[in-house]
Amino acid sequence: MNGPYKAGTPCWIDLMVPDQQAALDFYCDLFGWQGEIGSPETGGYSVCTLKGKPVAGIMKAMNPDGAVPDPMPPTVWTTYLATDAIDATLKSVSDAGGTVMMGPMDVMDLGRMAVIADPTGAVVGLWQAGTFDGAGIVNEHGALIWNELTTGDVPAAVAFYTAVLPVTTTESSMPGADGYTEFQVGGRAVGGMMNMDKLPPGVPPHWMPYFHVDDVDSVQAAAVRAGGTVLAPAFDMVAGRMAVLADPQGGGFSIITATAPEQPA
Repeated sequence: MNGPYKAGTPCWIDLMVPDQQAALDFYCDLFGWQGEIGSPETGGYSVCTLKGKPVAGIMKAMNPDGAVPDPMPPTVWTTYLATDAIDATLKSVSDAGGTVMMGPMDVMDLGRMAVIADPTGAVVGLWQAGTFDGAGIVNEHGALIWNELTTGDVPAAVAFYTAVLPVTTTESSMPGADGYTEFQVGGRAVGGMMNMDKLPPGVPPHWMPYFHVDDVDSVQAAAVRAGGTVLAPAFDMVAGRMAVLADPQGGGFSIITATAPEQPA
């Protein structure tokens, strides 16, 4: 990726975990990333890299004062959507029935961030780039390739995201993807959305990152050897072969070997 992401496009992901070093070890071994605990000025935030380019962040779960949270929040990957004007976007979020959970806040000169919840309950971040655009490499082995919203109310989610960001939605034209909705920016698919009626009871609405891998089955096996969990074993579907996994601390993510003509991040 060269240059800033267009508004509405997923541009970054990060993970908040109780044991930051253990998460770094797991993902760096699994995907070939490089990463270490960051400086105290950034709260120890780790920017993981692949081929020298940023691909994801990993941070320790802590309160703003540095104390250990009690109770500990769930381990989750957060997707960040690009915005050109975060303050205006947050006003639209409130007007459209969403909730501002955190921010806006400056992250040094890197950019401005916020975390929101859409009206269906899914949590997602917003990022207004400063000197940091987001993921510097995508769609390659070990890098982000897709971001997907699973929600209990697709029409409500469509109404919300199209109101707060310059995105449109359309039903997927891929054969066998009936009922799957694409988020588009400038006519290009940048993410997806599906109804959660096929998921186990109790799974909350959420955004999930997909990482491209060259061999889903071998990466799934490696994740299990490293203490991860298989939530949906490797299977073939319209866009390729994929699996849904969780890291040893419970963070869910998908892996895919994409075969469709376009699976942009």
